[in-house]
Amino acid sequence: MPRRFIDLSIAIEHGLPSDPPMMIPKIVYINHAQGAESMKAFYPGITEKDLPGELGWAIEFLEVSTHAGTHMDAPWHYHPTQDAGKPALTIDQMPLEWGLGNGVKIDFSDKPDGYNVMPDDIKKKLDRIGYVLKEGDIFLAQSGAALFWGKQEYLVKGCGFGKDATLWLIDQGVHVVGTDAWSWDRPLPFQARDFAATKDASLIWEGHFAGIEKGYFQIEKLTNLDKLPNTGFTFYCFPVKIKAASAGWIRAVAIIDE
Repeated sequence: MPRRFIDLSIAIEHGLPSDPPMMIPKIVYINHAQGAESMKAFYPGITEKDLPGELGWAIEFLEVSTHAGTHMDAPWHYHPTQDAGKPALTIDQMPLEWGLGNGVKIDFSDKPDGYNVMPDDIKKKLDRIGYVLKEGDIFLAQSGAALFWGKQEYLVKGCGFGKDATLWLIDQGVHVVGTDAWSWDRPLPFQARDFAATKDASLIWEGHFAGIEKGYFQIEKLTNLDKLPNTGFTFYCFPVKIKAASAGWIRAVAIIDE
């Protein structure tokens, strides 16, 4: 049976303004000519004439947050504890079986920027496609933000998921969720505006803080979700194993059997 692979990860790029300034990746590229010079430390006595075309290796050095690019957040990112006081899992502790599952993609791009998705919104979308979530499904949300990737306004685009919606998804047996927006929560300036107006602290980072009650893993900054069907694909999302970290980069891939 033919299989179609769809790359759902963005690249980590130098200087791209789709993060707050302190989180923008920095990459130093060592080209082949520079690599030839650095190889002399490993092979005493060599000159450029000893190398193919007088060129050596290429290397890159990165200054990058674990939350740059397409990445997975672990419960440790949200709080030191999860599930009524248990130690929160770090990214290197993610159960590997959760990194592979039946994918369910729902399009919420009809919602305005800053919209807080509620359980009824999810239920209506699922009813429309005739699907009932099951244990181990990986839930992916097309937020409306993806069109703005690479631009500063990406940070304030798309809808997001609050506490009630997040806990509802977990109650259906979902352990991993994902979005093509900057954050699983709605854009933070919208939350900040509403908090300033109401002083309701429950509005702060509410989708993430839901993980204090029930631990879950979330993926942010996905791409190409518009190329996926709602169901009928397998989703792969294994994070880079970084000791005791709050997140890790993933190469998110969907496979569709055709």
